[in-house]
Amino acid sequence: MTTFLEKLLINYPYVISVILFFIGTLIILTQSNLFKKLLGINVMETATFLMFIAAGNIRGGAVPILSDTNAPYINPLPSALMLTGIVVSISVTAFALALILRLYREYGTVDANEIARLRNGGMEK
Repeated sequence: MTTFLEKLLINYPYVISVILFFIGTLIILTQSNLFKKLLGINVMETATFLMFIAAGNIRGGAVPILSDTNAPYINPLPSALMLTGIVVSISVTAFALALILRLYREYGTVDANEIARLRNGGMEK
């Protein structure tokens, strides 16, 4: 049991990212408010970014540009890819917020179940 806990402590970024991903999934599955669902998606994206950045890190590694040591280099590619992912995530979040705002103006609610009920039951204007 102690070796299991030691491995969890050593790999804490992965454990935290799995917990965050689970929390985001739970938010998406249990909430019907579209803003909360979008928040859950953002939490899941953050967990993915953390996982990839942690995978590119090497304990005791050196920065590839300014290093004079013989230590292994930290791979900069995951960080660069996640920076691109963050930019895409922000733009998708902005687009989703615009869609939610449009749905609110059209149906008067941001509850997904209520919107589905109004669509299926017909809506009088």
